[in-house]
Amino acid sequence: MKIKTSKALNLLILFLLLTACKNDQKEQNTALDQSKKSVELSYASNFSISEFGDYYLLKIETPWPDAEEAFTYLLTKENANIPEDLNYDQKVQIPVEKMVVTSTTHIPALEALNEENSLIGFPGLDYISSKKTRKLINREKIKELGKNENINTEVLINLDPEVVIGFAIDGNNKTFETVQKTGIPVMYNGDWTEKTPLGKAEWIKFFGVFYDKLEEAESIFNEIESSYAEAKELAKSAKETPKVLSGAMYKDQWYLPYGNSWQAQFIKDANANYIYANTEGNGSMALSFENVLDKAQDAEFWISAGQYTSYTQLLKESQHYQQFEAVQDKNVYSVSLTKGETGGVLYFELGPQRPDLVLKDLVSIFHPDLLPGYENRFFKPLEE
Repeated sequence: MKIKTSKALNLLILFLLLTACKNDQKEQNTALDQSKKSVELSYASNFSISEFGDYYLLKIETPWPDAEEAFTYLLTKENANIPEDLNYDQKVQIPVEKMVVTSTTHIPALEALNEENSLIGFPGLDYISSKKTRKLINREKIKELGKNENINTEVLINLDPEVVIGFAIDGNNKTFETVQKTGIPVMYNGDWTEKTPLGKAEWIKFFGVFYDKLEEAESIFNEIESSYAEAKELAKSAKETPKVLSGAMYKDQWYLPYGNSWQAQFIKDANANYIYANTEGNGSMALSFENVLDKAQDAEFWISAGQYTSYTQLLKESQHYQQFEAVQDKNVYSVSLTKGETGGVLYFELGPQRPDLVLKDLVSIFHPDLLPGYENRFFKPLEE
């Protein structure tokens, strides 16, 4: 009888201990949930920010197209109280003082936050167009890391950055794996995977967290959003909706953006009619010259005409371009005429961060009466 009583007592004690542990865990989770503040993202869909007072969790849903898993990054302030059971892939202390980025689209965000001095290395310095950052390059404050697809890991590791902001088209990046093995965290930025112009621009909040400047990043984005909305509203007042062609030939194919792409969104918001607006897909469409000519021969404007900078160059490539009314009327515009001192195209660097300026360019092209005297930032007419 005593044995049975002892067993019953032991079972009761075990039950009470388990219940207490579960209650403690439940209380911890409740406290964690109560301290959590989700940062509002209005347009970006491929990342999220959760704020917990003295640390942030940055979740990257789509670091590259068709990514099979998301990444969670812990950005912690000094002496932060981090839960022992918190799951994350990489960790860095903020504010960051030494950073390496791998895409020119990252540069404008650093500059907007006045943190370009934290940039210590970049692969392909000649691609950087910004005068502000080029001054740092000329003073040798930023080291050349080679090419993005083949970064010089020895130079990068010797720089000892606190974090590397990675850019990748897939998950097979041996360079970043090597870097991470040395203890330097690599955190992926997927701004280029967003489907809308404002979605790309909202990634400035991603960088804002690294410098503990989230509020400042939100304020900067709000100004961009407001400027974009003003340009879009202005475009609605136009009396005509011109027909627009985009893209360019490469070898035997004409590559054009799909109708659900961010490039097509710009044309729509500028109150123009993109000829392939009803198409959907990822990447670019590849069509024959004849197909495009049949559909777009009478288009009033042709924008994003590849690498061409003059009509002489365009027609030297193919006299068949002369069949387009946009060529005959000298209404072809390219971003390749606005370059930095070492040849980098400004549009590819600043355009994603400043969609409001891109939209104003297009509004001024399609509806010049709405923005008289406006000086285009990216899209310029081809030279003779």
